[in-house]
Amino acid sequence: MKMEEVVDVIKYNNGEYSSKEETIVADETINLTINETLSRKFSISPNSLKDFAIGYILGEGLIKTIDNIEKLKIDGEQIKAKINLEDFDIRKELMVGSDCFGGWRTKIDYINQVESDFEIEPYKLIKNMKLLTDNAIIWKKTGGTHVAMIINDELDISIVREDVSRHVAVDKVIGAGAREKIDFSNSYILYSGRMPADMLIKIARVGIPLISSNAAPTLSGYTVAKEANITMVGFLRGEKFNVYTHPDRIIF
Repeated sequence: MKMEEVVDVIKYNNGEYSSKEETIVADETINLTINETLSRKFSISPNSLKDFAIGYILGEGLIKTIDNIEKLKIDGEQIKAKINLEDFDIRKELMVGSDCFGGWRTKIDYINQVESDFEIEPYKLIKNMKLLTDNAIIWKKTGGTHVAMIINDELDISIVREDVSRHVAVDKVIGAGAREKIDFSNSYILYSGRMPADMLIKIARVGIPLISSNAAPTLSGYTVAKEANITMVGFLRGEKFNVYTHPDRIIF
């Protein structure tokens, strides 16, 4: 499926107008069904759907590893997954859906603290945020996507995904990282977008110790990061950033 489409527009500029072509981002409604009983609809960019499905299921705590997925079938706008956890019915009650309102305070009680001795120097965060921006190909064309990147310096792996949804962009890089079998406890995520509770719960569930964004945290996200032992870095722009939680992982 295409990530973009060229359309005709009328451009108005300072009293003058003209016809031109403009590239806009594509989005589709995708339906994900898990074990035939749990179904969710998402408005997302229609690419990297396997990465999305794996990352979403991991980030929602429905599976512990990618090996818990027995079958994953993608047919157009339908994704069907079969997972093999015996406590699936219990776990699905603890899900925190994207853009949820309320409920996250009870969910965090069931999330273990992230255990990791990961550390990073500031210059790497600054360098990789520029790399993130350089690789935001669809955003440069359309201005309509969020971009996320998962990095494991030890393996020299960096994976970039874009999506109209900031949550799904992160789902996609988590799924891609799982498929590469990278060690999440020694990896970190950079992305474009606010950092609310549901985003931080997703990160905590897979054991990623640091998230950094060029945007702001919310109080709910800050609370989850603090309690889940995640280092939260915000307003990473140029040579500056703020460290909101667990600064011991930053080598100042």
